[in-house]
Amino acid sequence: MKTSEIKELPVAELVERIGTEKANLQRMKINHRISPIENQSLIKKSRRDIARMLTILAQKQNAK
Repeated sequence: MKTSEIKELPVAELVERIGTEKANLQRMKINHRISPIENQSLIKKSRRDIARMLTILAQKQNAK
């Protein structure tokens, strides 16, 4: 997800999206431990997306 797309989201939806992405990341990690997934870079991409969303959420909350 691009930074510009994340910035357009309202705070409530951003918090919901973060929760969804964290659950998805946990599921990917568990599945990877059981049987390795083909594209391991998806885990890295997911972690970075979550970090990006958390950063923008903090910026929005500090702006208020």
